[in-house]
Amino acid sequence: MNAFDWLTHMGIPTVDTYDVVEIKFKGGRKEYFRNVEHLALTTGDPVVVDVQSGHHIGYVSLQGELVRLQMQKRKVRDDESIPRIYRLANDKDLEKWEEAKNREIPTLYRTKQIIDELGLQMKLSDIEFQADNTKATFYYSADERVDFRELIKVLASEFRIRVEMRQISLRQEAGRLGGIGVCGRELCCSTWMHDFKSVSTSAARYQNLSLNPGKLSGQCGRLKCCLNYELDTYMSALEDIPAVDRPLMTEQGSAKLQKTDIFRKLMWFSYQSENNWHSITCERVKEIQALNSEGKKPFNLQFDDASEVENSIEKATRELELLDKKFATQNKKKKKKKRKPGEEPNSDTANPRAQARPSSRRSPRQNEGDRNSPAPNRRRGPAAKGEEQAAGGESKRFEGKIRRGRNSERNPQEAAERSDAPQANANRPARPKRQRPQNPEGGDGQKVLPYKKTDRPVINPTLDPSASVPTLRVLREMLWKTIQVPPSVKEVNRMVPTSGGVENSRRVRNQMKINRTPMTKQ
Repeated sequence: MNAFDWLTHMGIPTVDTYDVVEIKFKGGRKEYFRNVEHLALTTGDPVVVDVQSGHHIGYVSLQGELVRLQMQKRKVRDDESIPRIYRLANDKDLEKWEEAKNREIPTLYRTKQIIDELGLQMKLSDIEFQADNTKATFYYSADERVDFRELIKVLASEFRIRVEMRQISLRQEAGRLGGIGVCGRELCCSTWMHDFKSVSTSAARYQNLSLNPGKLSGQCGRLKCCLNYELDTYMSALEDIPAVDRPLMTEQGSAKLQKTDIFRKLMWFSYQSENNWHSITCERVKEIQALNSEGKKPFNLQFDDASEVENSIEKATRELELLDKKFATQNKKKKKKKRKPGEEPNSDTANPRAQARPSSRRSPRQNEGDRNSPAPNRRRGPAAKGEEQAAGGESKRFEGKIRRGRNSERNPQEAAERSDAPQANANRPARPKRQRPQNPEGGDGQKVLPYKKTDRPVINPTLDPSASVPTLRVLREMLWKTIQVPPSVKEVNRMVPTSGGVENSRRVRNQMKINRTPMTKQ
């Protein structure tokens, strides 16, 4: 597990005069060593340090003046008993340390088997080998005192190392193993906490927490250490909240305390005959307690007299009436009804301004059209609609002339420029007109060729590509000369030339309304 330095963002001087360094070992164990050689160390460097029986390797976790503060907090004396730092660890030291660490897990499993064989009531949690591979520390936890003299002899003879047995508590065991708490962060005991204070269930009661052991206990099986973090804040907030030892007496009955909000300073009470909770402030609770001590009872939890209840009701109704008047006086916007496609707008409701200000720019033809126009409910035929469109076009042209005349009166220079425009266009060379090719052999530019009579005559006249499309009259005469039976649709399609384009062919087919009845020559 890694320890985070929360003071790295502070402006700490680069030159540190304090020569004691904090070194971190396996399981979050931290000890202090003196930098006698004045090595240039940084946080995270592996160093070889002096221990009681050999040497060990650890990582630099803290240095400088902050180490002095930590030593004062943990009550460590700064004297000659502090061991020294030998050197920075090289590759050979790290390789030897890795070989020693690889022996930890097999040794742990074998030691547990030996403990079961000896029948000792102890729980082995972790083993730490020294970097020189000459000593191992066995960490265990037990509820009672354990005689492990025989165990030490067996371990020393089997693994051929010096053995040290160290008993730890359940909290320390969880700190060495590490893990993630319910808050989503790393365990406090494995990162920064070193001194474990006792936690009691009263801390949970002061904070109004449910006494559920599954929620209040941590990974170690004891009460969570974080219950003590906010206990002082709750204790200071509880000073303003009155202690309710017995129910509050009112005219409506006795009220019993159900819940207390410490930071909002609200208390909930319920009557014996009701299931509803009524919230009142702490000051109101103190007032009711003072009245009860004098032998008086208020009307209810909120008011002392019944008249105050009536006044509060009248005040509430008065406020509602004012709100009704406020919103009733506002003019509501009327929604415009959508006009149906067959209906015409009503002059009285659709446009009231048009009735007050009639339009002065109306031509006499429009007035005559209004007089002669049919009733709105009467249906009009297509002829009447065509007359109205023509009259509307004439009125628009008439209005355009009037506007141009008025504009010319206002701006004579612009009118003069418009009058000079045709003269300027007259000087331009005229475009040559396209002439139609003449074909003296046929009428209307059509070249007529003789036809052969067969059982089913095929009409396929070869036309000049430059000639125009034959008219309906010419086609009828040609067909009448050859056969006395009206042609079919396919025969007419053959006679329509492709050189005239798609539009000409469609025009000819639409003009020829072919019936299967015999035709008579006009």
